[in-house]
Amino acid sequence: MTSSVSPSLEAAASNAAAIDTERNIRHLYHEIGGFGVLSGTAVAFLAIYATRLGAANWQIGLLTALPALVNLFVTLPAGPWVASHRLVPVVFWTSVGQRLIYPSLVLVTLLLAAPAQVPVILILVTLASIPGTALAIAFNALFAEAVPEPRRGDVVGKRNALLALTMLVSLLVSGQILRLLPPMHGYAIVFAIGALGAAYSSYHLFQIRLALPMVHRQYKGMPLGDAGRSGRVVLSPDAPLTRLFASRMLTRLPTPRLPAVLRPLRTPFGPFVFSLFAFHFAQYVPVAIFTLFWVRVAKLNDAQISIVNATFYTVMLAASLRLGRLTQRYGNRRLVVTGGFLLSTYPLLTALSWNIALILVAAVVGGAVWAVLGGALSNRLLERIPANDRPSHLALYNMALNAAMLIGAMTGTTIADAVGLRTALFVAFALRVGAGVLLWRLG
Repeated sequence: MTSSVSPSLEAAASNAAAIDTERNIRHLYHEIGGFGVLSGTAVAFLAIYATRLGAANWQIGLLTALPALVNLFVTLPAGPWVASHRLVPVVFWTSVGQRLIYPSLVLVTLLLAAPAQVPVILILVTLASIPGTALAIAFNALFAEAVPEPRRGDVVGKRNALLALTMLVSLLVSGQILRLLPPMHGYAIVFAIGALGAAYSSYHLFQIRLALPMVHRQYKGMPLGDAGRSGRVVLSPDAPLTRLFASRMLTRLPTPRLPAVLRPLRTPFGPFVFSLFAFHFAQYVPVAIFTLFWVRVAKLNDAQISIVNATFYTVMLAASLRLGRLTQRYGNRRLVVTGGFLLSTYPLLTALSWNIALILVAAVVGGAVWAVLGGALSNRLLERIPANDRPSHLALYNMALNAAMLIGAMTGTTIADAVGLRTALFVAFALRVGAGVLLWRLG
C-alpha cells in the first residue's frame, strides 16, 4: 500500500514545487518592474534635486559617502542576523524600512523650505542605508532560494531586460515631468511615482514563498548576474557596480571576526585587494562631481539628464549580453585591466564637454565599459579568493570597497572646491589611469 501511495505523493509534491517556482518567478518579474520605476524616478533624481536646491559640493559627496559609511559598520553584524531569520520577512521588512525614504521625500519637498531640505535629505539617506544594507545582503539569498539553478540564467536575463525597459521609460517620463512642471511640484510627483514603484516592488517580494524557512545550503560562490541593486538609495553616475557584492555572499558563510578579516593582508591577496581599493577610490572620486558638472557647468536641464542616464544604463544592460563570450575569449583578468583603463574616458570626455553632445558619448562609452567590467570584476575577485577561506577574504574586500567609496566621494568634492569642477574631472581621469596601472601590475 505504501509503495502505491508514495509515487503519487512524490508527484504531488513535485507539482506543488513547480507551481511555487513559477509563482515566485512571476513575482520576481513584477518586483523588478517596480524597482525599475523606483530607480528611474526617485533614485535617479535625488542627487540632481539636492544640487538644484543649492547643496554644497561636500553635501553632494555625502550622498554617496554616507551609505558607504553605514555599510562599513553594518555589513558584518547584518550578515549573521539575516542568516538567522526567515528570508522572506527579512527581505520584505527591510525593503519597507529602506523605502520609507521616498514618501518622506514627497513631504520634505512640499512642506520644508529649500535651505532646510538638504540636511533632512542627508539624514533620511543615512537612516535608509541601515535596512538597505540588510536588504542588499538578503535579496541575493532569497533569489537563489526562490529560483532553481537551471532557471536562473533565463530569469536573470528577463529581469535585466525588464529593469532596462522600466528604468528607461521612467527616466524619460521623469525628465518630461520636470521639464513641464514647476520644480517643487515636479520633483514631488517624481518622488511620489518612485514611492509607488517601491511599494509595488516590496509587495511582490512579500508574495514569494520558499520551501525552507531558513537558508542552509552551501553557497557555491558565483555571482547571479542580476542587475537589480536592492538597497540602493542614490543612483551614482558612472558607478553602477553592486556595492554589496561581497557582503551578499556572507549570508551563506560564517561571519569572520576582525582579526580573521585582516589575515589575508599578509597573503598574495593583500596586494590584489590594495589594487581594488585604489580602483574603487579612483572610481568614486568623480561620482559627485558628475552631477555637479551637469547642473552647474554644462547647464543640462532635467530632461537632458534623464536622457544621459537612460543612455548609460540602456547601453550597459544591452552590452552585458556579450560578457560571457568576451570572458571565454579574453579571461577575467584582461577584461578587468582593460576596463579599468577605459573607465578613465568617462571623466575625460565629461571634462571636455560644454553641452549634452559629448556627455552622451561619455554615457555610451561608460555604459559599454561597465557592462563588461562589472561582471568581470566580480568573477576575478572570486578567482583570487581561496575556497578554504572565503569569508575573511570577502569581508576584507567589502571593507576596502566601502572605505574607498567613503574616502573617494569626499576627496572628489574637496578637489572640486580647490580647483573647480572641470579641472577636478581631469584629476579624476589621471587617478583612474593610475588605478588601471595598479590593476595591471597587481590584479
